[in-house]
Amino acid sequence: MSNRSAQYPLHADRAGILLAHRRLKMARSAHAYVRGATAQFYEWLEASNGHSIPEGPPIWICGDCHVGNLGPVADVQGNVAIQIRDLDQTVIGNPAHDLIRLGLSLATAARGSDLPGVTTAHIVEHMMNGYENALGPAGEEEWVDAPEPIIAVLKKALQRRWKHLAEERIEDVKPEIPLGKRFWPLSEEEKAAIGRLAGSDNLRELITHLHSRKDGASLDVLDAAYWVKGCSSLGRLRYAVLIRVKGGGAKSEICLIDIKEAAHAAAPRAAHAPGAMPANSAERVVMGARALAPALGNRMIAAEFLGKPVVIRELLPQDLKVEIEQLTQSQAGKAARYLGNAVGLAHARQMTATQRQEWKATLQPHRSATLDAPPWLWTSIVDLVGAHERAYLDHCRRFALEAPRTAA
Repeated sequence: MSNRSAQYPLHADRAGILLAHRRLKMARSAHAYVRGATAQFYEWLEASNGHSIPEGPPIWICGDCHVGNLGPVADVQGNVAIQIRDLDQTVIGNPAHDLIRLGLSLATAARGSDLPGVTTAHIVEHMMNGYENALGPAGEEEWVDAPEPIIAVLKKALQRRWKHLAEERIEDVKPEIPLGKRFWPLSEEEKAAIGRLAGSDNLRELITHLHSRKDGASLDVLDAAYWVKGCSSLGRLRYAVLIRVKGGGAKSEICLIDIKEAAHAAAPRAAHAPGAMPANSAERVVMGARALAPALGNRMIAAEFLGKPVVIRELLPQDLKVEIEQLTQSQAGKAARYLGNAVGLAHARQMTATQRQEWKATLQPHRSATLDAPPWLWTSIVDLVGAHERAYLDHCRRFALEAPRTAA
């Protein structure tokens, strides 16, 4: 592991600096604020009594189902599909919450892209159409054709190799993590903990599970750093670790491991959930991921790091995210339909045939002649857009006042 020395934040100073980073990222746009304001989203849901949000069957939900948390992910065999790619907030809960969260994200992204207001109404309609198409009988779900921007992301994912991941994540294909704005040096305690983790059977099983690597492969830590990454997760433990995997022959591979602290979920749990949901946050994330996004969930393990629960996964070159800002007005509805379908498939695979039928029937009635989307969903999104817009502007005001003191 590298012992490079430079002027970087001390371990004790990280929290304040990361909080400033988080505030800055959330101040960049209303869409960015929505992505980082998961707690505020659920505070609104808890306080709201007027929109008659239906109770769907209690299943694992994403809990933070915004656009950036959907994208191509690869399974252990290298197959690529659009699935939910971040499960920090996953709980056994009400699937309606994922629909509201995704609708809010799409709506704010449309506003941030200067798309006309009527486009937002069409986006919500397309999202619901795609979602409901996934609620057919098991084995007969209707897959929605991917629009060109999604196809382009999938093609890019399929063409990516280790060098692309290395250049994107660590800026170089050399087996060293460059210290700078994104990567900070570790404390001696953190280095020792990563060394112990690399020697564990659980990590070896995870890494050798991918790409049919040899079960007895040895793992050598080449480099590691604290990773300044994400938005809502800034301030939690987060590490990037480069590991050489050697299986007994002359050939060896390098892989990039992501270690991420699992915090308590803000998403509300279902009152009568089938089966027990783990109290350990890392185990909860892994279990939810395996239910919602098997391609990703089967590449993850729960562990403990410095006394805190963490989720560990190997990053693959094919793991990308869809950015709705890249879409034109004509593409936005098609993309919303496709993403709604991806979430619907994640939900539907957990439901019985009866639950699918009943949930679909609950979503369909009472639609107006001018809006082909449930009124409770549309009203919730409109109210949330207003609430988050006000909160975003207030956040920007407070950040502008605090920035000089932070910089000092």
